[in-house]
Amino acid sequence: MALIYDLVAVLAIVMVVGLICELATHGELITSGKQVHIAWWYQPLQATVVAAYFVVSWLRGGQTLGMRPWRIRVTAIGGARVTVRRALIRLIVAALPLSLLLLAPVLGLRMAVWAVVLGWAIWFGASLSDGRRRALHDLAAGTEVRRIG
Repeated sequence: MALIYDLVAVLAIVMVVGLICELATHGELITSGKQVHIAWWYQPLQATVVAAYFVVSWLRGGQTLGMRPWRIRVTAIGGARVTVRRALIRLIVAALPLSLLLLAPVLGLRMAVWAVVLGWAIWFGASLSDGRRRALHDLAAGTEVRRIG
């Protein structure tokens, strides 16, 4: 459920960044004619801002906005604070299934999206065989999600 809350937060962040970029480019961020053209820097900027949301949240108290109502926190194994290195590893490994979207020109967008969903199902499915219920990104980063309070 925390992921659904975070999805709402990420959508809000993406929309605000998009608005700022549209205003900064005087409406020329995305142009259309014979083909739609998106500024080359826009998608990497959005990815960086979304990544920063997660990394900064994990470093500042171990919680994203979605984790707070569910009273869960990301920590290093043993309860220590998450380091920058661990947060970056967790982020990169958790985002790896998104690379399957690169298959969209070959498989089509619908199949590529289903490939991402299947990838994340595998990532989180790893928690079923781990005694601490850690997903693949937590196993790779040496982190865990703990209940607080």
